[in-house]
Parts: sequence; C-alpha cells; structure tokens
Amino acid sequence: MPFKKTNLSEEKTFSVKDAAHMRIGVLVSEWNEEVTSALLTGALSTLEKHGVKKSEIFVQYVPGSFELTVGASLMADAMELDAIICLGCIIQGETRHFEFIAQAVANGITQVGIQYNMPVIFGVLTTDNYQQALDRCGGKHGNKGDEAAVTAIKMVDLRWNITA
Repeated sequence: MPFKKTNLSEEKTFSVKDAAHMRIGVLVSEWNEEVTSALLTGALSTLEKHGVKKSEIFVQYVPGSFELTVGASLMADAMELDAIICLGCIIQGETRHFEFIAQAVANGITQVGIQYNMPVIFGVLTTDNYQQALDRCGGKHGNKGDEAAVTAIKMVDLRWNITA
C-alpha cells in the first residue's frame, strides 16, 4: 500500500498530556529563516496550547542546522530542561553537501539526547526543494513545528512515567 500523503499536524492518534509543569528549550536555525520561523511559530503555539507557560519556553538561535547539535548540547548543559526541540531546514542542492549535513544533524541530535538522557527532538525538515519545505511549515502538509512540540510533550511524559 503506498504512503498516503496527509497533513500529519491534524492526526491525533493519541491524546497529548497537560504540559503545564514542563520546561522546554527550542533551538532554531537561522538558515532558511522563512521556513524555520514558521516552524517556531507552530511549535510555540502547540506548546502553549498544551499548557507550557511562556516563561518556561527558552528559545535560542544557531546559524544553521549543522549547529543545532552543539547548541542542544550547550543548552542541555547550562539549563534545567525537560526537553529540547531542534528546528531547522536542509534543502537538497546540486552537491552531496545535503547528505552530509542531514546525516550529521540527525546523528548529533540523537547523541545529545542519549548523553543527557533527555528528549532532544529532531524537528529538521530535509526536503528536495523549497516548495516542499513551505508545504511542511504551515502549508498543505501541516506544520512540522507543531509535530515536534507534540513529540516533546509526549516524550517528557514518557520520561516522567518511567522514572516516577
């Protein structure tokens, strides 16, 4: 059965818990700013909708998606957070640079989560072109920033339930 393209931001398979007591860091890449700022808007809206206080959301910026890994590590080291959401956008170009950056960012974000034993969420678009990125930051495929925020809340809830 082929994959059905849907707006995953509208998919509500499981309920999202109240996030009123969560402290969430959000790292945003400045590269492809139109896309990443829309991802940020979606993530912030979703976090607040589910109860995270504005005063408990900490937004920081890094130059590009590659720097999300070090930024997440610095943020995890310096702040008491329940999760970190990494938002970025890597668009395929004419060279293999895309592959190296996307792979490094995915691996790096995973390693930061393991190192700090906290949810570090991969909210990085990896698209073939700019239109696909626009479609995923508030366009016909929803806003992946929303989805990253929901993932953060669910993973914090899982962590709290397992360690309680």
